[in-house]
Amino acid sequence: MLRREARLRREYLYRKAREEAQRSAQERKDKVRRALEENRLIPTELRREALALQGSLEFDDAGGEGVTSHMDDEYRWAGVEDPKIMITTSRDPSSRLKMFAKELKLVFPGAQRMNRGTPVGLIVSHLPFGPTAYFTLCNVVMRHDIPDLGTMSEAKPHLITHGFTSRLGKRVSDILRYLFPVPKDDSHRVITFANQDDYISFRHHVYKKTDHRNVELTEVGPRFELKLYMIRLGTLEQEATADVEWRWHPYTNTARKRVFLSADLPASEWGGRAGPFTAVYWLQPSLWRAAASGSLALLQMTGRTCVRTTLPVPIHCPRTMGLFCILAIRSRAALSLG
Repeated sequence: MLRREARLRREYLYRKAREEAQRSAQERKDKVRRALEENRLIPTELRREALALQGSLEFDDAGGEGVTSHMDDEYRWAGVEDPKIMITTSRDPSSRLKMFAKELKLVFPGAQRMNRGTPVGLIVSHLPFGPTAYFTLCNVVMRHDIPDLGTMSEAKPHLITHGFTSRLGKRVSDILRYLFPVPKDDSHRVITFANQDDYISFRHHVYKKTDHRNVELTEVGPRFELKLYMIRLGTLEQEATADVEWRWHPYTNTARKRVFLSADLPASEWGGRAGPFTAVYWLQPSLWRAAASGSLALLQMTGRTCVRTTLPVPIHCPRTMGLFCILAIRSRAALSLG
């Protein structure tokens, strides 16, 4: 069994390396094609191999742009089967970490929970081959901090991701959104991951129609911000040996100026830099924009109507929340927590 898993992992990594080499070659050919079509100079770094690249362009046919190999797509079963998720912590968990893990169990439908540890961040590991994404948690407001909230709906939620426009952003968006099963059309529960300046705002809402024109949106918590700092190609137990796909380098001179998850997103769409609780939400079928700041949010439909959401707790930044991990298990085997 161990030999088979090692062989499958070697084959998977080989396919990933081949795909990366083919993607790099295709990018070089696209640069030469655009230069020829627009009657511009060929880029300096491609002039030595320009003739060979131009010759290979004759054998390229249209229709395969943007298509990746289904053999190495980690999320090829997304939507076919519901994900199996286990939420766990590191050892000796604090009472606040236990409450936070309990609330996250209610966020993800069908999740299992096991408390173990002291919180500092969040890890999402996709089995059996990876990837594993590492996040820092900040600005956490839990449901336990909000009085008189009532019970949380456990219906399968609609999912909204916004601001993940770069190649890395789409990668992170896939890692997060495939933790959730396919929702029903009549579900009134909405989970939002909104990226701004590489800080991912998590918001959890339920909505109801008050009449044929108005919608009332209520934030039910929890809410927090995620900051990605590393993606590994392996799983959680391969931390010492797995290759690093991407790592954030905070101590470089340009670290504060660069954004990675929304590198292609124009600044005008966000209207400049905002506070840690400002986010944009999109609800289908009508588009609703929420500029959430503080304990009250004003929502305006694209057009006329406006409603309010409530989160009756002032914004504060509690102590560091700590380490727990979410394991999205793709296999058919049932998860045993002992």
